[in-house]
Amino acid sequence: MSVPGHADEAPSLPEVVATANYNNAVGTTQSASEGTVTAKLVQARPTLRPAEILEFVPGVIVSQHSGDGKANQYYLRGFNLDHGTDFATFVDGMPVNMPTHAHGQGYTDLNFLMPELVRSVHYRKGPYVAEDGDFSSAGTARIQLVDQLPKGIASVTLGEHAYARTLLADSTPLRTGQLLYAAEIAHNDGPWQNPENFHRFNGLLRYSLAEGDTRQSLTAMAYTARWNSTDQVPQRAVDSGLIGRFGAIDPTDHGETRRASLSWDALKVVDGGEWRANAYAIQSHLDLFSNFTYFTDPIHGDQFEQAEDRQVLGGTVSRLWQADVAGLGMGNTLGLQWRHDRLSPVGLYSAEGGQRSGTTQESRVRETSAGLYGQNDIRWTPWLRSVAGLRVDHVNVDVDSSIAANSGTRSAWVNSPKLSLIFGPWSRTEFFANAGQGFHSNDARGMTAKVRPSDGEATDAAVPLVRTRGSELGMRSEWLPGLQTSLSLWQLKLDSELVFSGDAGDTEASGASKRHGIEFNNHYIARHWLLFDADLAFSQARFDQPQQGEGGQTGRYVPGSVRKVASFGMTLTELGPWFGQLQVRYFGPRPLVEDNSVRSKGTTLTYARVGYKFSPDIKLALDVFNLFDRKVSDIDYYYASRLKGETADVFDVHSHPAEPRTVRLTLTANF
Repeated sequence: MSVPGHADEAPSLPEVVATANYNNAVGTTQSASEGTVTAKLVQARPTLRPAEILEFVPGVIVSQHSGDGKANQYYLRGFNLDHGTDFATFVDGMPVNMPTHAHGQGYTDLNFLMPELVRSVHYRKGPYVAEDGDFSSAGTARIQLVDQLPKGIASVTLGEHAYARTLLADSTPLRTGQLLYAAEIAHNDGPWQNPENFHRFNGLLRYSLAEGDTRQSLTAMAYTARWNSTDQVPQRAVDSGLIGRFGAIDPTDHGETRRASLSWDALKVVDGGEWRANAYAIQSHLDLFSNFTYFTDPIHGDQFEQAEDRQVLGGTVSRLWQADVAGLGMGNTLGLQWRHDRLSPVGLYSAEGGQRSGTTQESRVRETSAGLYGQNDIRWTPWLRSVAGLRVDHVNVDVDSSIAANSGTRSAWVNSPKLSLIFGPWSRTEFFANAGQGFHSNDARGMTAKVRPSDGEATDAAVPLVRTRGSELGMRSEWLPGLQTSLSLWQLKLDSELVFSGDAGDTEASGASKRHGIEFNNHYIARHWLLFDADLAFSQARFDQPQQGEGGQTGRYVPGSVRKVASFGMTLTELGPWFGQLQVRYFGPRPLVEDNSVRSKGTTLTYARVGYKFSPDIKLALDVFNLFDRKVSDIDYYYASRLKGETADVFDVHSHPAEPRTVRLTLTANF
């Protein structure tokens, strides 16, 4: 029998070489919106940035509003997920989302990924699976890395705007186990008038061992980057000729980050089930200088600095029991997750000219979270399976703030029941009904805040754990040979909440909201050398009650929520020595204010790759990003700012442009 959450990853089974871009076969998932992206697609599709690996998840859009060393901006199911709130990401079981982050709750920086080492991406949408906890209401992505490479990789990429990247990776058998190593160095100035001067270094060392029914790996990773930022700019500055489309208002914005981790992952197959366990330690640093409103302070300007130093310890252990009970196939899973974050410190500071000038609020934070979950999977008949789950989560925070009134401790509990019914298959078609509750945590500083750092006025503390409720009806079919197709109708409700804003250092009110939509995904093997992917998503996001925006507009529209997303891909493999890929993505206009009176434009971008194999071990690939050189935005906001010389704040659309047509050439040698 298949057990959700394990079928796609079960190491006890022989490895299958997938010929499709997605491995979403009937009988392997718990919902129509769950699936696995294979390494075949990850390696075939060009990516402008490492985090675009998440765009392999149907319906996800990845953009950027600042320098490339910063976490990206994510969209899914009517959410502007900011830098990761409500979408949980893991790499080999190690969480990437950072709670109580200097810049944004759930901050998800994937720049430490090297796409060549990704084995698969397993994704779920909605709060329907018991092992998914904090930040997972909209969805999750679990990225798995390879244990070994069939051949070593040495590649060099050169491109416009001083782009350069080198990668060296290989695996070698030891007396016991395998050793995988990889190192990456990259530089990019980008199209910006103020060159980004982005430097990135990544290193990985991984030891894996498979003995009988036990498999385990120990992985060390290190990442560091520095960059100059060109943030979003006001449309009036471009229209007036003050700056060009790729210009900056404050050229002193910049950032640097470091990340190091050590993680262990293990699986042991036992009679009637399996044990899984992982443990991880992460140390990270971020120092980010930004200026979004420019000169509302006409003397010193509005630049601010967000900085943090963080240590994380955590782990997971789970036990699966499989048996026949009263003639019914049954699987029971019990799991425990634990995580402790220590921030020493995390702060918001005033800045001028790229230098710190004062302290708005600086805190030392201890945050501990734990989740206990159980899940029961029963095959009632050949055509009916149920999956019922329950998780209990607890969070405890201790905040020591430079503002005495904002110091304190707080804790909270939340229970999250889940239920899925799977009907079929009939004619290689199955149907799903899913319902569940989830949550996301708020910033610890918001949980204990009593006054606003900006002016000392009283403020309401944020709700520690914000409940979400979701449901979904879906269908998956393989009735046509070579075609995997799925359709899902979903809805998600969020309770009233207070959200901590890292940019302001205080809490911002947001009402209860509801989102619903439809997704239609198709993956087709037309020939053994020709694959097609077509994904469509439509969603609507509304507040339950009218909300008043910063500019006084009142309405029920959720600013930044994407209504339409479409993606089309064509992958050409092994047509003699030639290979290639074409990817078109579209995300539609978004409301920028609560009454929908100001809207962004839609964005369509096309990526293309054409490559040639000179021999089995030597290949050359030409990647073109924004193939048709569309002058579109990566992201748009509407808020008040003041340019130098203006005597009052002006509400305006602020945009970060998508990069123009960009060409990169990669030579890869296998050894």
